[in-house]
Amino acid sequence: MAGIFTPTNQIKLTNVALVRMKKGGKRFEIACYKNKVVSWRQKVEKDIDEVLQTHTVFTNVSKGQVAKKEDLVKCFGTEDHSKVCLQILDKGELQVSEKERQLQLESMFRDIATIVAEKCVNPETTKPYTVSLIEKAMRDIHFSVKTTRNTKQQALEVIRLLKASIPLERSQMRVRIQVPAREAKKVREKLAPLITRTEHEGWSGDLELVNRGCRAHSRSYLC
Repeated sequence: MAGIFTPTNQIKLTNVALVRMKKGGKRFEIACYKNKVVSWRQKVEKDIDEVLQTHTVFTNVSKGQVAKKEDLVKCFGTEDHSKVCLQILDKGELQVSEKERQLQLESMFRDIATIVAEKCVNPETTKPYTVSLIEKAMRDIHFSVKTTRNTKQQALEVIRLLKASIPLERSQMRVRIQVPAREAKKVREKLAPLITRTEHEGWSGDLELVNRGCRAHSRSYLC
């Protein structure tokens, strides 16, 4: 897109990506840096100033038409442009060319499949699936990527959906734990809901356990 002038401050905006939202019969737009909107939505980029070119809400960015205060209050419940920008950034529609949109969808589709392949195995063989096989399974269930949601959230949804069509379960981790005898009962009770099975339990002054459990609970073992 060519440079865009905003009459309010005569700043020329370049390299613009528009995010648009229609609400209350009105159109609202914000000007963002290209490639940053998706990074923000995927929680990769956390600095809002690296995403927004200006903390201003427009009705038409290309013409520099700033949204009226009363319209912001009516539609968003606030006249604070920065707060409204965040709402539009999270829930608005990113305006991109068809080619850019297709490339974005393909990239996110593969990222989702990669996450699923890393987190899951075939329980019948205990071996992981390849990314290409997960991609094929996603196409078979007609999974549609949502650009407004991050890939990790969508990967968890894919795992749930794929369980109905292919043998799939979250991969497990093998954990060896050694605790003082006085803490044994408390630790065992805390670990019970996290453990799929105990491979070894022994005493040598201390309690020693070798367990298998879901990787999703890995942080809990450290608590």
